[in-house]
Amino acid sequence: MKRLASLAVLAVLALAPAAHADMKALEEGAKKEGELTWYVAHYTSEGAEELGRGFTEMYGVKVNVVRTTAQVAYQRLLQDIKNNQAICDVFSSTDVGHYVRLAAEGKFEKFTPESESKIVPAFRNFDPGGYYHTTSAGLVVITYNSSKVKPEDAPKKWQDLLDIKWKGKVSTGHPGFSGYVGTWVLMMKKLYGWDYFEKLEKNKPQIGRSINDTVTALNAGERQVAAGAEGSTLFSAARGNPLAVSYPTDGSVLIIAPSAIMKGTKHPNAAKLFMEYLYSVEAAKINAKHFAIPLRPEVPSPAGAKPISEVKTIRPTTAEIDKGIPEVIEQWRDTFGN
Repeated sequence: MKRLASLAVLAVLALAPAAHADMKALEEGAKKEGELTWYVAHYTSEGAEELGRGFTEMYGVKVNVVRTTAQVAYQRLLQDIKNNQAICDVFSSTDVGHYVRLAAEGKFEKFTPESESKIVPAFRNFDPGGYYHTTSAGLVVITYNSSKVKPEDAPKKWQDLLDIKWKGKVSTGHPGFSGYVGTWVLMMKKLYGWDYFEKLEKNKPQIGRSINDTVTALNAGERQVAAGAEGSTLFSAARGNPLAVSYPTDGSVLIIAPSAIMKGTKHPNAAKLFMEYLYSVEAAKINAKHFAIPLRPEVPSPAGAKPISEVKTIRPTTAEIDKGIPEVIEQWRDTFGN
């Protein structure tokens, strides 16, 4: 028995240098490549830029951060592909349907980060094929201007936004631009039918593009309540702005946002190293600082945010997102005229 235990220890020790050497080779290769380009819709511009700087500080490799809404990033990527241009190295959208389509067309490099085993189990193995991986998670909740709306008067469930008392006081993003909004719209349709949005239209919501535009609308006092992102709202509130969140009793919409390495990338080592970095404790701390759900269990939930274990969450399936978001974008334009 002792001999078997000793052999097991020796086997582990024998493997350790090889694993370390692989990461070292990846780092050396990334430094030679010098940079990577990241199309990202996961975070606010500030959050994405800080993650890029963190990677550069850690490895000395420049990150060209191209932060847009999910649908704009996707259209830009499709244009690159059409023109045979390998610009984007790592693609991070909030619309899972983008990954289903691109993976089926063979546009991604198959790669599973070694560090994926260290993240919260619920977010591992998102794609059984190994082409795209969860790198961000957040919630769509009801948000409000706390200087104009008392906590006891804030909407408690999604259907409360349809109350006539909120006419001219609601803000949303646009599913044709934002993956967060597209998933929220699809979930509301699944729960309540398209009639939900026909009633919402009667309340004349202010419609931005990104879900983060709701933060601007609430801060400016242009609107009082919104279907907003928990993370960007709480981040703004932490800076002293009069914002608060209400977790709907019928479910906060959970957004799982993946990343993938593009096939034919000019910076394969830098792209792989960046994917490893997105699962690091350092990246999780930056995410928590910007009020995203940290993927590493060692990093606590942001101050003021409910732990995800205490929140009732709902989300469409990947298949529903892939088929449904293009459909609701068209329905949205028919209903709201934009």
